[in-house]
Amino acid sequence: MVLGFSELLVDRGEVSDARRTDAVLLLVALVWGSSYLSAQTATAALPVLLVLFVRYALSALACLGLLTARRGSGGGSRRWTREELRAGLPLGLTQAAVLVVETYGVAHTSAANAGLIISLTIVLTPLLDRTGHRGGLPPAFYAAAGVCVLAVGLLMAGNGFHAPRLGDLLMLGAAVVRAGHVALVGRLTAGRAIRPLHLTTVQTLVGTVLFLGPAARELPDLAHANPATWTQLLYLALFCSVFAFLAQTWAVQRTSASRASLLLGTEPIWAAAVGVALGGEHFTALTGLGAVMMITGTYWGQSVERAHRSTAPRRKDVHATEEDTRCPATTPPTPTTPTTPPTPPTRTTRTTV
Repeated sequence: MVLGFSELLVDRGEVSDARRTDAVLLLVALVWGSSYLSAQTATAALPVLLVLFVRYALSALACLGLLTARRGSGGGSRRWTREELRAGLPLGLTQAAVLVVETYGVAHTSAANAGLIISLTIVLTPLLDRTGHRGGLPPAFYAAAGVCVLAVGLLMAGNGFHAPRLGDLLMLGAAVVRAGHVALVGRLTAGRAIRPLHLTTVQTLVGTVLFLGPAARELPDLAHANPATWTQLLYLALFCSVFAFLAQTWAVQRTSASRASLLLGTEPIWAAAVGVALGGEHFTALTGLGAVMMITGTYWGQSVERAHRSTAPRRKDVHATEEDTRCPATTPPTPTTPTTPPTPPTRTTRTTV
């Protein structure tokens, strides 16, 4: 009787832990989905390059603060290894390229469209990435990718078929660049002992330096930014970047890759919901159908690729160091990106600052 009661308490504890982990992953997806509207609001008040500089700078300061705190608490060396620098410098450049195209895109389209179109990264990444599996992808994957391509056409159509908007084209380009970035992450980190927080810090520092020059002339504008604009900038840097990646890393260590991928893959749904509920956006019949097709296609493609990867011969996995298991990885599993510097792990990946 006592034994049975103890087992019941253990089962309930495990269910409670699983629900808490799921809730954290859903919160991360919600935060990432809301980043598109926040970026759109911030770029309406400040130049795009200035917004990117501030986001990178605040994220870099937060990452450096975390490294210092870890060192002070005996969490390991704050110094970067040669491998971390060799990977972080080029990845910092490609990540900056993603964010430039993505932020300009969200400034010229709706937040809902931005979040949905960027989710193409989910089906584009496996086409470029060969670190997780060998051999061609199954036909079903290409069918799912075709559904996503049709969905993009409907999302760009708006009220009727016409020349696509600049913002939609930029988001399409951002999805392609992000997929290339994610694939590069896999190639540069596979089989190497790279600590995610250290790698992310390098990338945020690279981005800060890159955007300082172009944004320098606009820096005085920050003095005139109102509290609402600063709130958006802080939210983008600290919540959509640092918090989201720390929370995601904590959660994915406590659940399966498939479940994490499923929950984080709700990001475009949240992007659309936030755009409609808070941004006053609306779907026409065509864009509504496109949204449904995009979500269906990305989930279908993701499940096909995951099943294929689990059965295909795998290459050598990345060797995590002891510190990796405790270190916040700013490299998420692959759903989509929003808009922040840290870098995703290639199984469900997203890139951001």
